[in-house]
Amino acid sequence: MEDIFKYILQFLIRTKLTEIESASIGYTSDVTKFHLYKLVIVKSFFFDKEIYGTEKSLPEYPLKNIENIPILYGERKIERQGDTIVLYSDIIASSYFLISRYEEIVKRNIRDKHGRFIGKESVLAKNNYLHRPIVDEYGKLLRKLLREVGYAVEEPNSKIENIYLTHDVDKIAHFRNIKSVGGALIRAYKNPVLAVISLKTFFCGIKYDPWFTFHYLLEQNKLLNKKYLCKIIFFIKTGGGKFQEDKPIAKTSSRDYQYLFNLLKNYDAEIGLHASYEAGIFSKNIESEKKKLEKDAKIDIKYNRHHFLRSCEPEDMQVLIDFGITDDFTMGYADVAGFRLGTCRSVRWINPTTQKLTPLILHPLTIMDGTLNDERYMQLSETAAYNYSIQLIEETKKHGGDLCLLWHNTSVVKNVGYHRRLYENLLNFLKLN
Repeated sequence: MEDIFKYILQFLIRTKLTEIESASIGYTSDVTKFHLYKLVIVKSFFFDKEIYGTEKSLPEYPLKNIENIPILYGERKIERQGDTIVLYSDIIASSYFLISRYEEIVKRNIRDKHGRFIGKESVLAKNNYLHRPIVDEYGKLLRKLLREVGYAVEEPNSKIENIYLTHDVDKIAHFRNIKSVGGALIRAYKNPVLAVISLKTFFCGIKYDPWFTFHYLLEQNKLLNKKYLCKIIFFIKTGGGKFQEDKPIAKTSSRDYQYLFNLLKNYDAEIGLHASYEAGIFSKNIESEKKKLEKDAKIDIKYNRHHFLRSCEPEDMQVLIDFGITDDFTMGYADVAGFRLGTCRSVRWINPTTQKLTPLILHPLTIMDGTLNDERYMQLSETAAYNYSIQLIEETKKHGGDLCLLWHNTSVVKNVGYHRRLYENLLNFLKLN
């Protein structure tokens, strides 16, 4: 746990402390040792062996607040004892709870029909704090206290540190098979234009398909890249087969996918693995899915996002590490947008079962298109979706965090829903702010 304490402390402070400075910060509940430190964070019961991993370890509602910041553990109290400042709010345990996905190993029965933890059942959502990166707020409080005891700890700049424009490729095209074209022709009396498009796509090439919106996405992303150094990532699915959610099965060795891979490379876009719905249950499938994508795309794969955001159990993240994945972009809730990890910054994953710090980097998923409007989820109008998205973007900017957007190629089809307009409006906002 010493490594984890040091990592969380470093994550919160956001600057490297010397050994002497680190030794001046204590994490203890032993009052006889408080005088040994300049700053003490009082340790709560959370990590006690008989408590950890049980329902007794879950935070009590309503959450307490200190300086208008919700705390999961400890008391809302700061006091001076001689030359020592004592913070009774256990921001270490509170941060650990959120960035490790600890809640999800204790509440294993809180899953939707796809096996995903339900965002609206999370501690943050139930207490109406999911829209705030409260771990980053803990960091601001900690830095303030450190300055009070004499350390020159600066605040980060209020700017978005990194932007990840990500796209999940669940379906590459609509009219590249006889069945779909036949359906369009049967309904030609209702939509003759679409019938013509289906024939043109089938006979003349995938670039004419309405779902093949990759040129549009790449050009939009390229415009934003003039202001920010964005990382553009397309997650490609190679596996599945047992479940309807994985269909159609991607043929990544096909001419259509080779055309897509070349297009992405020409724009310097990254390619990541979109681990299948099936791999959400049978996590070892990730190995073969990753190898297939590497073979067909002719690149090394280091990034992953689970299809349907179906990373069901926290321990399964270890499989990503075992098979060479360095960065995972799954960390958002399907049913509600916000800060699932309690932070807007990329963070090393702590395995809550083994209590070990790992090398895997988790990237918070800030906003996913379907979460905003889907009738199963937030059901927001276009205006409400824009306003809520801007709120999350502003929080990310305020704390110097990373913004990660997820828009599917199929959601930006012309004249279908509001996601094409919303994506353009969000990118325009970023260009102007």
